Amino acid sequence: MEEYPRQGVRWFVGEQTALSSVVALAGAAALLVLVVGTLGVVSAYGWTPSTSIAAAITSGAQLTLLLTALGLGAAAMAAGTATFRRAPTKPSREATISGAALGAQAIMLAALLLWFRSGDVETFARNFLELDLLGEFVPRFLRAALNTLILAVAGQAIGIVLGLVLAVLVISSRPVLRAPARLYINLFRGTPLLWQLSFFFFGIALGLRLSLGPYEVAILVLGLNAGAYSAEVFRAGIQSIERAQFEAARSLGMSYPATLRLVILPQAIRRVFPPLTNEFVILIKDTSLTAVLGLTLSQQELMTAGRDIFAQTFNATPFLASAAGYLAVTLPLIRFVNWLERRMHSGLTVIGA
Repeated sequence: MEEYPRQGVRWFVGEQTALSSVVALAGAAALLVLVVGTLGVVSAYGWTPSTSIAAAITSGAQLTLLLTALGLGAAAMAAGTATFRRAPTKPSREATISGAALGAQAIMLAALLLWFRSGDVETFARNFLELDLLGEFVPRFLRAALNTLILAVAGQAIGIVLGLVLAVLVISSRPVLRAPARLYINLFRGTPLLWQLSFFFFGIALGLRLSLGPYEVAILVLGLNAGAYSAEVFRAGIQSIERAQFEAARSLGMSYPATLRLVILPQAIRRVFPPLTNEFVILIKDTSLTAVLGLTLSQQELMTAGRDIFAQTFNATPFLASAAGYLAVTLPLIRFVNWLERRMHSGLTVIGA
């Protein structure tokens, strides 16, 4: 008889005991009751105006949901903590631990909401959750999101090219080449990006009367800053390649530049791609600092757009919209980086071959 494969959902479920199943379901139910139930209560009261959201959060139905989630979460956490060592199989132990963890998360979230509803929820909702206010500003936020991407992509492109050149200079054995590159990297990594933006625009572009607007300066400074960090990423990637490969290439008669270009750099670039993508995610958030330059309406990125709309409406809801815009841009990139790292570690992408 063929042995049942020890993997997959069916195998995992089949390895559960009655107690481990109950613990896992209780933990999941606690979190679902809290999240789905809260969304349902708010939807029943209405997402607009803000007074409806405040009424939903402070309602008796919401209080019942919170107490139910607390009870289920406490039961799942207590049962999971007490029984996971006695679970007969590894899947059943994992289920009890997962149930306890989900229960603990439900408890913390429910406690946070209980604390929140004890304050002045109506004032908070009026200041931060006036969703009707955002309707007329949707085109402006979409343009700001596009500008954020343009600033980040252009800056990262400059940073990658510059970083690769700096990394090659930093690993040089000649101090006359290594010292200037190291000085540049230390300068841009050792000073705040906000200072760099201010200095290059107000001190250099305006002080020397250069024909550079705030948008062009923002792209340039983001690229110069990204170049310093990319250089360190590339340097680590290059130095992670085995020295024997470099020596073998040189023994075959390849010149130093040819060895770097044909042997070392292709492998190093594959290795540093995930950290470079992480740097890109950071750069997207750093575009918010360009607000100090006074970008025009058509050049504004998400943070500047939210700040200006707040100044017009005296309501902080646009700041939440700006945060949602950053999340909409960065979360897919973060998921992509995680997928890429899993693929590389799984061996589907050959590194160093």
